[in-house]
Amino acid sequence: MADFRVKRTVHTHTKIRNVPIAVTPEGFWCCPSQVVFQKGDLSRRKERDPSPRTNSMRRHNHQKETKSSPVRSRVVVPDEQRCPNPEPEENHRVEKRVVSVEYGEAGTRDCEVLLSGKQGFTVKLSVHRDVLAGKSTFFGEKFSATSADPCSIEIGDCEDVEIYVEVVGLMYCKDIKQRLIKQSISRVLRLLKVGEALGFNAGIRSCLEFLEAVPWVGEEEDKVVTSLQGLQVDARGVTPLLRRVSPEITTTPSGILSHILELVVKGNEEKGRREMKTLILKLLKEYKFPNNGTADVCNENLYSSCRSCLDALLLLFNQAAETRSTDTTAYSKESIAKQIALQADNLLWLAEILIDRQAGDEFVHLWSCQNELVMLHPKIPIVSRHLVSCVTARLFVAIGRGEVLPSKDTRFLLLDKWLQPLIDDYSWLLHACRSFDGKLVEEGIGRTISTLPLENQQSILLAWLGSFLKIGDNCPNLQHAFEVWWRRTFVRPFLEEQQCLLESSS
Repeated sequence: MADFRVKRTVHTHTKIRNVPIAVTPEGFWCCPSQVVFQKGDLSRRKERDPSPRTNSMRRHNHQKETKSSPVRSRVVVPDEQRCPNPEPEENHRVEKRVVSVEYGEAGTRDCEVLLSGKQGFTVKLSVHRDVLAGKSTFFGEKFSATSADPCSIEIGDCEDVEIYVEVVGLMYCKDIKQRLIKQSISRVLRLLKVGEALGFNAGIRSCLEFLEAVPWVGEEEDKVVTSLQGLQVDARGVTPLLRRVSPEITTTPSGILSHILELVVKGNEEKGRREMKTLILKLLKEYKFPNNGTADVCNENLYSSCRSCLDALLLLFNQAAETRSTDTTAYSKESIAKQIALQADNLLWLAEILIDRQAGDEFVHLWSCQNELVMLHPKIPIVSRHLVSCVTARLFVAIGRGEVLPSKDTRFLLLDKWLQPLIDDYSWLLHACRSFDGKLVEEGIGRTISTLPLENQQSILLAWLGSFLKIGDNCPNLQHAFEVWWRRTFVRPFLEEQQCLLESSS
C-alpha cells in the first residue's frame, strides 16, 4: 500500500483529501469505496449538528485511534473537522472538496485529469499522458488537441466518479480480467459503461469476457441484457453473451414443448415425474403464449399427448380385464395397475394445463366419448381403476366453476357415461386419495346437472337417488342438486300458475 499526502491550499477554502489506495508494480490503483467520497458530507453534518453523544463518541474513537497500530493507507481528517469553532454556514456553501489520486511512480506523472462529480466534489488524477493516450481513444483525442506540458483535462458532471477513477486505474494493468475476479456483476456493468465512454477497448473486452464466464439470472440477467443491448461497441463481443438468453436460430417453442411433454408422460421415476409436472404446470401458468398462432400449436401438442395417453389407457384396461379372467401372476397385475395409475395421472395433469389455458372444452368432449373405457370400467379391479375417476371429478369441478364451457350435449354425455363409474369408485377416492375433495366434487356435479334441461336433470338425479339409497355415504351427496330440481319441477310451475291467475283477475 502507498501513503498519500494531503495537499492544502491556504488562499481558498478548497479541501484536498487523501484516500487509501494500493499501487501494484503495474501501477494499479485500488479504488476506495463510495463512503470515502461521501465522508466530507458526513463531517459537515456533524459540525452543523453537534451533540453530547457525538462528542463523546468522537472522544472515544480518538482514544481507540491512539491505541491502534498505524496503517499504511489512511484517510487524513482535515483540520476544519477538528476545529472547535466551525466556519459560518456561508463559507461551507462555497467550500470545494478535492480528492487527489496519483498513479505510478512519484515524479513521473505529467498530466492531470479533473473529474467533477455531481455530488459536489472533484477528483484530481495525476496520471501519465502516454499510458492514457495509448489505452483510451477519448484521452488520445483530448491529448492530441492540446500541446500544453504538463496538460490538464477536465471531465464535468460525472455520474459515477468512483468508477471513472477505477477505470483509469485499470488502464495501468497488464491483466485487467484478473482484476475483475470476485467483482459483482453490477459493478462490472458500471465499469463497462464508463469504459465505453472513455473508449477503453481493452477494459471493454475484459468486462465482456468476465460477463461471458460468470452466471447471471433473474434481476441480474435483466440488467446485463439491458446494458449489453445499449452498448455501441462491436457486436462480435456482445452477441455471444446474448446467445445465452436468445438462440442463434429462431425456433418456435411448440416442438420443444412437445418433446418435453413426451418425456414427462413417459417418465418411469415417480418422484422426478411428479416434481417436473408441478414445475411445468407452474411455468405454463406464469407465461401465456402470445396470440400469434403459437398458442394454438401448443394446444395441439397437448391434445396429441392426451390422445396418446387415452390410447395407452385403453390398451391397459383391455389387459387388466384379460388378466382378471385368466390365471395371471400377481406381479403382472400389479405392473398393469401401476401403469393405469400413471396414465390417469398424466391425463389429469394434461387436463389441468388445458383448463388453465382456457382450452379444456375439447378435452371434456374427448373424455365423454370414451365408450370403450366406460364399458371396461366395471371389469377392472377398483384398486386399479379408481384413479381414472379423478379425471371425471376434475371435469365436473371445472364445469361447476365455469372454467370450461362445453356444449349441452357434451355435458349430458359426460354425466350419462361417467357419473356412475364415479359413484362406483367414490368410496375409494374418499379414503385412498388424499388430494380428493369430496365436497368440491359434489358441488361440481350438482352445478353441472343444474345446467341441463329439466328432463335430463330428472333422469340423472333419479338414477343417483337409487344409488344413494343403497350405499349412502359411499355415494356423492347431491341433495342440493335434487332440491333445485324439485323446486323447478313442482314449486315453480305452481307459483307461475298462481301468478297468472292473479294477473288475469286483476
